[in-house]
Amino acid sequence: MKAQQSPRTKRKKNWKSTLKRNIFAWCLIIVPLALFAFYVWVPLGRNILLSFQKSYDDPSFVGFDNYIAVFQDEKFLTAFVNTFKYIARSLVLGYLIPVFLGFLLSEVIHAKGFFRLVLYLPCMISGIAVVFLFKNMFGDDSTSLFNVIYTAFGGESRFWKSDTNLIIPLIVLAMTWRGAGSTALIYLSSFQSIDDSMYEAARMDGASSVQRFAKITIPALRGTLITLFVLQIISVFQVFYEPLIIGPKGGPNNASMSLMLLSYLYAFDSTSSGFQYGKSAATAIILALIIMAFTTVYSFLQKALLKKDEGR
Repeated sequence: MKAQQSPRTKRKKNWKSTLKRNIFAWCLIIVPLALFAFYVWVPLGRNILLSFQKSYDDPSFVGFDNYIAVFQDEKFLTAFVNTFKYIARSLVLGYLIPVFLGFLLSEVIHAKGFFRLVLYLPCMISGIAVVFLFKNMFGDDSTSLFNVIYTAFGGESRFWKSDTNLIIPLIVLAMTWRGAGSTALIYLSSFQSIDDSMYEAARMDGASSVQRFAKITIPALRGTLITLFVLQIISVFQVFYEPLIIGPKGGPNNASMSLMLLSYLYAFDSTSSGFQYGKSAATAIILALIIMAFTTVYSFLQKALLKKDEGR
């Protein structure tokens, strides 16, 4: 009879067999993990440390002085308010328009591939190129596209991007034009995953199109709607090169300033208050904490939805 192996010996053998099975996978992933750590985690840790130091040249510990200085800066308060203005306007344009476009695509019978390509084409263009395109489209000169259209209908030439009330809606328009196509295709796939028999049964029961949309479409898209809602907010919090180029530099009068742009200007804008690396790092950490808060809310919502679906 074979002697029985002790639990410790069994665990050791299991560990060795698991290691042998996974050694190839670890060999594949070790290089990407090292690069990720070097280019993401190391700079992140250095940025956190810098937010508590005076500067690169003077790494003396200053505690929360950089954070206090940031909160006392009027530019930070303006950028914070502007960021929520971006979010409010983007939820009207960038969130609702793709839902409508996805619904229209789902209703198209002929040339559906062509319309998908047309919608997704702006997403294939470089973001910087889109920003410069829209910068020229609503420029202040009389030959800009907006001024040409506006004067053609009897209006006078306007200073579009110099208007503090218009600059954020115009930037959101540029962001929506570039990103709505890819989001619309996500909604299209969600529309196509809905069982047609549910709509047929609702029609037989006399449900109107509005009732079908409210009772069938919206519940079926609930998970996608919540996911893209939170991702939309997180994405808009990181708006950067649009106000940098179109503003420019968050102008006019900081009317388009965002938190990420402010962090950049603290560090690299030598014409005003640049080379304040501690304040730049503190602003970036504050922005990261805000995004983490929304990510946590998103995770709780996802878990709640999963539990609700499992309970049905």
